[in-house]
Amino acid sequence: MSEVLVPAVPAWFQNGFHRFLRPFLKRHFHAVAVETECRKMLDFACDEPLILYGNHPAWWDPLIAHFLNRSLFPTRQFYAPIDAEALEQYSVFGKLGFYGVRTNTTSGATAFLKQTTAILEKGQAAIWITPEGRFADARDHDAELMPGLAHICTKMKRGYVVPLALEYPFWEERLPVCLAMFGEPAKISDLGTVSKAEWQEKLSAELRDTQDQLAKLAIGRSSDPFDDLLTGKAGAGMFYDTFRRVRSVFSRTKFRNKHGDQFE
Repeated sequence: MSEVLVPAVPAWFQNGFHRFLRPFLKRHFHAVAVETECRKMLDFACDEPLILYGNHPAWWDPLIAHFLNRSLFPTRQFYAPIDAEALEQYSVFGKLGFYGVRTNTTSGATAFLKQTTAILEKGQAAIWITPEGRFADARDHDAELMPGLAHICTKMKRGYVVPLALEYPFWEERLPVCLAMFGEPAKISDLGTVSKAEWQEKLSAELRDTQDQLAKLAIGRSSDPFDDLLTGKAGAGMFYDTFRRVRSVFSRTKFRNKHGDQFE
């Protein structure tokens, strides 16, 4: 029964998608970067279930999650729940590991728990979840996490649950940077019997703490604490850069389209 619930993801289709995704992100971001120190905590055995849950600041989140999964967890298949109506409208997402959920009904919530559990039991998978259930500013901590994630954690016997903070600040370039930071992984087997309420409190506190840490780095406006996974376009745009290029010719200085030294 579990096998029926696990979405089939054609490797050829997903590989083709990533050949499109990388240049697409390069056109829209100055850089996609992950905080350096947190990467040391992300070495998990492939047969251990893995859930990554994060805040939900923008439309970009699913694409960034897919890119982070390919970059940081290349041996794991990406999966993520998505609104069932949206999946029906954009069925192609199903070939990329997205699976539909209807959390506004009891039967839908039950189906979500069964399907998510089936995926985790399969192994070599990573499930990416945005439990806020709505778009929220990266500094807005008022949204309570939906209870489904805590419920899943009470059912897991092993594996890891990892918080993820995302921000999309504009620094010194025309395009924004995407900043990612993972929090302390929770190892299920180390926690013993933890109630759903305790899980809910722990998951929320860990996510908000990770967001606070990332916010401080974003405010610092320095790329030094980050590893760039992708470096995209620099400069202010064709009109302004053309003016600067002409000025550099007359001043006999080398034209440099970057405004700062971030993500060189």
